[in-house]
This record gives sequence, structure tokens and C-alpha cells, in this order.
Amino acid sequence: MMRPAAFALPGDITTLTGGYIYDRRLVQGLRILGHGVEVISLPDSFPTPTDADMQDALDRLAALPADIPVIIDGLAFGALNPAGLRRVTAPIVAMIHHPLAQESALPPALADHLWRTERANLALARHVVVPSPHTRAMLIERYDVPPQDITVVRPGADRPTGQPEPASPPLILSVGILHPRKGHDVLIAALAQLADLDWQAVIAGNPWDREHVAALQAQLAQSGLPSRLELAGRVEAERLSQLYRRASIFALATRYEGYGIVFDEALSHGLPIVSTRTGAVVDTVPADVGLLVPVDDPSTLAAAIRRLLTHPAERAARAAAAARAGALLPDWTDSARAASAVLEALSAA
Repeated sequence: MMRPAAFALPGDITTLTGGYIYDRRLVQGLRILGHGVEVISLPDSFPTPTDADMQDALDRLAALPADIPVIIDGLAFGALNPAGLRRVTAPIVAMIHHPLAQESALPPALADHLWRTERANLALARHVVVPSPHTRAMLIERYDVPPQDITVVRPGADRPTGQPEPASPPLILSVGILHPRKGHDVLIAALAQLADLDWQAVIAGNPWDREHVAALQAQLAQSGLPSRLELAGRVEAERLSQLYRRASIFALATRYEGYGIVFDEALSHGLPIVSTRTGAVVDTVPADVGLLVPVDDPSTLAAAIRRLLTHPAERAARAAAAARAGALLPDWTDSARAASAVLEALSAA
């Protein structure tokens, strides 16, 4: 019998973002391996909860049995009051996708508060799980987490169903929540510089930030591209799979990634990648697959996309390299086994 556990995260675990997909697939995998996993939905106001929501979250965590470990998603973990977290007797495993204080465009006071809170809370965790070596290095260097207390559990990759069906003109696909960090505004600005070429594009992602979505819609309307670029918002799994099959280029102008599950999806579908040289992207996207450019640089991003659109032989070579890399990616069973080993090690400690 595998050790039972709890998994606590803000809001609904079925939310369509990379972090929630990661959490959901790990929970599913742990259950398949024989772990009884109770999912605890904390208030969705995290990481900036009201006082009442903070108290509710801490009370629920403090009520957990002392012999059952609890994995706490970083979106809540990094913002919990450290004094309240000390009341939790269950062994704590912190799930840090990327540190909260490293989020882009945070007010300085909030970034400082989250850095101090997350650093204090990490000292209370029995173990830490991260999705990438990049995040592991950041926690060691900036948050003083002992290296032996961190396990990298890389996201799994689903093998694509169906064969590629490249669209004509070439489809440029971008996938990521509609949030400033994903840099969709930079991509729109870059695509506006490619009006002389024949292409179509889709940006698919959950509308996460209402004001940013409105800004993107206004930018698109003024760009002269509405007939060629679709701001699709949230799409169902069947359509997303179809978009990956029909795409010729994957492009994401992200301002930061702690990992980026969508890059693995692009690799699995054999797509050359244009993205930015930031966070874990450099470690995730193989050099023979991706063209990586500086953050917030629409002209250089446009030049990279132009290069792939106008050099079909290079595009094909990078696509072949992507397919090779995608075939070697771990699946979600591998990810669940790595997380299971963390839980079992706690029981032996």
C-alpha cells in the first residue's frame, strides 16, 4: 500500500494553465500508482488572499493528520503566513513551479513581501518539488534551499495522436494563458512586421488577465492582422490537438518560464520553436530546434520567424530535430514515479 497524501492548491485543479495541468496529471499519476490523494481546494484569491481566505487556508492545512504528507502548490505555498504555516503538523512538500516573487511586473513592495514569505516557508518544508533544473538552481541560489532537499520532477509529455496536417499558408501557433508574462503583445507586434509574407497564426490560451485580454484585442484590431491572426482564448483539447497538427512553427514570446509544458507539446508534435532566452526556456528547447531571442524584442522575434518562413529546408531540419527530442521526453507515469519516490522517502525518514 502506497502512502496516502493530500494535495492543496488554490481554486479548481481543472483550470487550464500549465501549472494546474502539471498538478492534475501528478495527482492522477499518483493515484494510479496506488497513493490515495485527497485534493484540497484552497481559496482562489491566492497569491494575494484576503485575511479571511488566509485564515481559512491555514486552518484547513493545520487540520490535516500529522502522518499524511501534504503537497502544497507554490501559488498558495509562497504566500502563506509563515507563523500560521508553522501550525501545520503534516509533513509539507512544497511544489514550486517558479517562485512567486519572480513573476514579471509585480509592484516592488509585493515582490519583496513574497520573496520574504516564500523564503521563510521553504525553510519549513520537508522537501521541495520543482519542474526544472532552472527552478532548482534558483531556489538554491536565491532562497538558500539545501540542494538535497529538492527533487526535479519534470512534466510528462503526451504522445500526439494523428499525423501532421500542415496548413497552407503556414500556421504559426502560440499557446499560453492570456497574461502579460506570456508576451503575446510582443508576438503580435512581431507578426505585424511580417505582413509581406504569407502565413496565418493562432494564439490559444485561457483568458487569465481581463485587462490584458482587452489590451491584446485592441492591439490586434490596430495591427491590420485580424484576418490572419486569431486570438482564440481558451480552446478545447480536441481543437488544441488539431492546431498542433496543423502548425508549422511554434512561437511564444514569453517574458519568463519556470518550465513551460507547451514547449514539450511543441517538441512532441515536431515543431520548430521561436521563443525567448529566459528562465528555463534555454534548458527546455534544444539548440537545434529553437531560435531564441531576447525578451521584449519584437524586431528580433520577427526576424527569427521570418527566417523559418522563408527557409523551408531549415524549418524542416529543426522540425525533424524537434520530433527526435520529443520522442525522448518522459511521460506522466515517469513524473508520477518521481513524485511517489519523494512521498515514500518521507515515510522512511
